[in-house]
Amino acid sequence: MTDKLNVLLERLMAHQRDLILDMAQLNGLPAGSDLRQVSELENVIAAVEAVAAKQAERQRRGG
Repeated sequence: MTDKLNVLLERLMAHQRDLILDMAQLNGLPAGSDLRQVSELENVIAAVEAVAAKQAERQRRGG
């Protein structure tokens, strides 16, 4: 399961990075919806990282 979580994490981070790079091309401020999407992705990334860390710890303990 940890491998699947890491793959998900990579996809989420790549999507967030792409959004940020797209926003960097704008001359003005990004749309609020774009900023919210980046923020929401940050929260999901943190949650996936926490679950992956707990899962890895369980595997190390043999459970």
